[in-house]
Amino acid sequence: MLIYEYKLDGSKAQFAAIEEAIRTTQFIRNTCLRLWMDARGVSRNDLQRYCAVLARQFPFALSLNSQARQAAADRAWAAISRFYEHCRLKIPGKKGYPQFQRDCRSVEYKTTGWKLEADGIHIRFTDGCGIGRLRLIGSRDIMTFPLSQIKRVRLLRRADGYSCQFAVAATRRVEHQPSGKQVGIDLGLRAFFTDSEGNTVAPPQYLRKAERRLKQLHRRLSKTQKRSANRKKARQALSKAYLKVQRQREDVARKQANALVSSHDLIAYEALQIRHLVKNRHLAKSISDAAWGRFLWWVRYYGTLHQVPVIGVEPAYTSQNCSRCGQRVKKSLSMRTHLCPGCGLLLDRDHNAALNILHKALQGTVGQTGTDEGVSSNASGQPAATRRRTAAPRKQAG
Repeated sequence: MLIYEYKLDGSKAQFAAIEEAIRTTQFIRNTCLRLWMDARGVSRNDLQRYCAVLARQFPFALSLNSQARQAAADRAWAAISRFYEHCRLKIPGKKGYPQFQRDCRSVEYKTTGWKLEADGIHIRFTDGCGIGRLRLIGSRDIMTFPLSQIKRVRLLRRADGYSCQFAVAATRRVEHQPSGKQVGIDLGLRAFFTDSEGNTVAPPQYLRKAERRLKQLHRRLSKTQKRSANRKKARQALSKAYLKVQRQREDVARKQANALVSSHDLIAYEALQIRHLVKNRHLAKSISDAAWGRFLWWVRYYGTLHQVPVIGVEPAYTSQNCSRCGQRVKKSLSMRTHLCPGCGLLLDRDHNAALNILHKALQGTVGQTGTDEGVSSNASGQPAATRRRTAAPRKQAG
């Protein structure tokens, strides 16, 4: 599944109609969830049929396209089925009991309720919400695909305006050029990552760079009166600033992952439990700013496209063991150099760890795998997790 996204150009009345459709989607989703809470044995099919009942009871629900109502019910069932799955697997901690949604930001149409015009830059919504004809702003031509391949159209609200996503049933094929290189990478804070060849990538630190501006916007928001127009403007400005940081992180993670996978035939990485590392209050902000999880997500994704093995290994003692003789050399986090008293090896700490990671992967000491387990494509066109990961020993950042 490929996702094409365009900015939307329309009038205030059209954007207000989109907001009404989004609120209707939230209402249907929450009402279906209430039905599941109140009755026993409710199935996905029951929720789908309940949408017709809601359309007869509420005129505003009837104005929304029937398949869009069913997509809203599917959102409720997705939360329910995820809860069932967590209970079945006996995942420790909270199981994610479905909650009512308060911040719905999108509405999904399937194959009806919309019409793409012949020029390829306008889309018309034909249901009773009154959205009408909108102009698509983007560089890619959606008309290169047959209409039968467009399986879903989603309208969503972002901090910088409204967008339209097309989900196209197509397979992306990439021909990988073998390089004969195998690499291990060690994620860190002083360097974004260090590979087994000694190369380093500087950390982007977009949140750190934007902190001064974000603090100003937070102060401005705190000084406004609740439910006032100025407060709404301040919230909008703050949301745009955070959205910019998010997109910057996504861009650098994607580009670095693509470059890494394109130039190697095997990639080994540490299977870090990032959710445990961010509990360290001294390093949490830096770890989140580095966006390790997003970077590894894209590495696994591109590894699937290029059919390159992406192997995760347990991080235990990768920074402590000598990559030449295997002797364990205890180090504190502040010690950035590895000096082995046994064989005399002198290396940067992260370079030594990257070599150990590669050795572990080649020896078959695998804690988890990326492409070996398979990466599937979810509704957003991005790979989804395919297996619950086993807990790995915690490691100090850096």
